[in-house]
Amino acid sequence: MPGPRERPTVAWPVARYGCRVSSPFISHIERFESIESTQPVVRDWLERGTPEVCLAVAGEQTGGWGRLGRTWTAPQGAALLVSAGFRPVVLAPIHAWRLAATVALAMLDAAEDVAGLKDAALGLKWPNDIVADGPDGLLRKVAGVLGEAVLGDDEVTSAVIGIGVNADWSASDFPADLAPSMTSLRELSGGRPIDRDVLLDAWLDRLEPRYESLRQGRFDSGAWSARQRTTGHQVEVDGPGGRLVTAATGVDPDSGALLVADGDGNTTHIDAGDVTRCRIVAFPGLSRSKR
Repeated sequence: MPGPRERPTVAWPVARYGCRVSSPFISHIERFESIESTQPVVRDWLERGTPEVCLAVAGEQTGGWGRLGRTWTAPQGAALLVSAGFRPVVLAPIHAWRLAATVALAMLDAAEDVAGLKDAALGLKWPNDIVADGPDGLLRKVAGVLGEAVLGDDEVTSAVIGIGVNADWSASDFPADLAPSMTSLRELSGGRPIDRDVLLDAWLDRLEPRYESLRQGRFDSGAWSARQRTTGHQVEVDGPGGRLVTAATGVDPDSGALLVADGDGNTTHIDAGDVTRCRIVAFPGLSRSKR
């Protein structure tokens, strides 16, 4: 159950989003000025029977987390922090990952538009980061996606997808230990302020048709594959078997696995659930690496 800190201070009615008043896409949306995490709030809504798509948006998270329980923090008002609840009962468990991928693809397009970036300025770093090229040529993290799903025998009964986007965050305020590996839409746009509400609206505009297509059995595997910045690079992957350094050759649109070449030139699949870290490293002969 949400604690006292998790009570909303501001609620946004569905009417806040104009054209969505007559659309069944958004069933419920609330904004929290400060909260430990939006993920358990939306999970609780789904458990109580709230229909899809329900959204919790936060100005600040005091206990946010990312993949494998890693902490995720941002100053008040600097990031778009949102969790979305879905009931994609037509989605097979093997394809549960496609829901988070769909959320990420919608955000890629929305973020580029709102920040005034060129097409494909942002990309995906397998398995769950949105990234951009830094001025030194190294990859910088812009956003992270976290997916949690409840699986039935042959369907995904419910899912919560959280996404945190470094939106209106100045580089001067980046944490010293993370500054070399992160950036924000504000910085990528040349210092132009980024309105988080506008970014949220732009994301929802693009998410609705992508999600409806997913429910009808269609996934944009072409865009998902094309946006992968990992493909074509040497990667360092940490997993149950230890550390592997190899060439990433692509991603599997069916399982979501990373495709890598083994020592004999054969293709091996690496499942995201088996990986604790994936880092892009330098090709032999290059002096710098992309991380």
